[in-house]
Amino acid sequence: MLHRTNAPVYLRFKSLGAAGVIRLVLLVFLALLVVAPLLRLLVTTLRPEGLEAWSDVLTGRLAPNLLWEPLRNTVAVGALVALFTITVGGFLAWLVVMTDMPGRRLIGALASIPYIIPSFAIALAWQTLFQNDRLGGRVGLLQELGFAVPDWLAWGFLPVTLVLSVHYFSLGFMLISAALASINSELLEAATISGASKARVLRDITFRVVTPAVTSSILLSFGNGVSNFAAPAILGLPVRFEVLSTRIFGMIRIGQTERGFVLTLILIFIAALLLWLNTRLVGGRRSFATLTGKAGRRKRQALGAAKWPLFFVAGSICFVTTVLPILALVGSSLTRRTGSFAGGLTLHYWIGRSNPAIAQGQEGVLRNPHVASAALNTIMLGLSVALAASLVGLLIGYVAREKRGAVNRVIESFSYIPFFIPGIAFGAAYIALFGRPVGPLPSLYGTFTLLIIAAATYNLPFAAQAGRATMSQIAAELEEAATVVGAGLLRRLVGIVLPLAARGLFAGAILVFVKIVRDLSLVVLLVTPVTSVLSVVAFQYSSEGFAQFANAITVMIATLSVVVTLWTRRLQGATQPWAESS
Repeated sequence: MLHRTNAPVYLRFKSLGAAGVIRLVLLVFLALLVVAPLLRLLVTTLRPEGLEAWSDVLTGRLAPNLLWEPLRNTVAVGALVALFTITVGGFLAWLVVMTDMPGRRLIGALASIPYIIPSFAIALAWQTLFQNDRLGGRVGLLQELGFAVPDWLAWGFLPVTLVLSVHYFSLGFMLISAALASINSELLEAATISGASKARVLRDITFRVVTPAVTSSILLSFGNGVSNFAAPAILGLPVRFEVLSTRIFGMIRIGQTERGFVLTLILIFIAALLLWLNTRLVGGRRSFATLTGKAGRRKRQALGAAKWPLFFVAGSICFVTTVLPILALVGSSLTRRTGSFAGGLTLHYWIGRSNPAIAQGQEGVLRNPHVASAALNTIMLGLSVALAASLVGLLIGYVAREKRGAVNRVIESFSYIPFFIPGIAFGAAYIALFGRPVGPLPSLYGTFTLLIIAAATYNLPFAAQAGRATMSQIAAELEEAATVVGAGLLRRLVGIVLPLAARGLFAGAILVFVKIVRDLSLVVLLVTPVTSVLSVVAFQYSSEGFAQFANAITVMIATLSVVVTLWTRRLQGATQPWAESS
């Protein structure tokens, strides 16, 4: 009797086939790790304590302090970051792709770096240069040299906005330069021959072609700006300049989790709305085709006497946004006294032994056991997340290659959800779900396992995209032939798919590794002293006034991020628009 009852279920499961079983496993996996944390977050705010938190945040006596002032700051920062992104990023993209300005490759390479390095690296560099004595204690280099640095330049709204603008203009530069590179010069010449003025060609052809890239740059830089945690935390929190991300961090840190979860849902809504608008505005346009079956050629616009002045302007922008922050971090990590080169230089903060007279007896970062433990945790976390996310991404790409269906569409939608969620909000969602026992599972908060699960899931959109791209290059006939001779799913995956997909998966895994190494927003709520990582240690050192240690660790992270990213691009054989010949 029992056998007859269970047989239909077993047969239905067996009838799914290998690909069907993978789809089912992926569906359950994504439901548990992507959808469930968000539902738990929402359900928590609908309980009596949560409903009270909604009232407090939206209309209560503390609402201006909890929500409306941080929200106003958040929107203002995001709007100015978006404006800076399209202005400076678009200007540099036009110079390196469309004109004959000298040094285009150098400018293009330098302009792409700020987005690679962590935003907190640029924030620490700003602090190193501009910090004043408002908070007492250490000051920045400029004040040490005798310049009176005003509070509005050292702390708060303007520094946060400028730091995020420097970080994200690089994103706009890369998007717009790729769009400009798709324009066939023959189109522009034809319009000019027909009598169109340069202004009309620019307005009616060039601007229209790059509209999708400009729209994406605006919305993505705005979305990234409003969700960033590192820069507001370093340059805003010391003077109580709050945005939504830092307010969420503060609420959860002091135990007011319901209020923190309410703010998290509001931040998620804002980010999701912006990315949805980006999809609608860009994805819905079909009138910007510039690539045809005909071969095109690139003829750069002659700048004449303006080429060298414009090169000087572009070079100055790249020096200020790329070279100067790195020099500031490296130099300040070598100073004996914080922010002062007058006291001489030392390698103590890198390799020095414990000395009670220096930094409360702490050893240099390359000797410090706490930093070494965090570095080991960072590497282990990066490798584990890169492996896990890449394998799941490969499976998503594997099932997506087959015929479309409702299940495939659900899997694709679920895999992209983390892209709509800011890092600190995603960390809060995982605290809501795993901060207490879930069925037979114990509370995972504070464990390395939770870090791996959260980080792998958060990076799933990038891994899934890499998996789809990789699987699209592998002909299905290879597997079909193996199936004919009796090879099972596991043997096909190990013997055919993995070897052919290895290069693409490796490149994707390395990029995920870099994202984890430089990430602060996601992990800042999830780590404990036992599971701390380098980005959090640098943030803690900065908060405690140990600038040399913070900057030294940040230099390590930034160097690793830039070197590995550039190496991965070379591995992928990716070409840059500014590197193409005329």
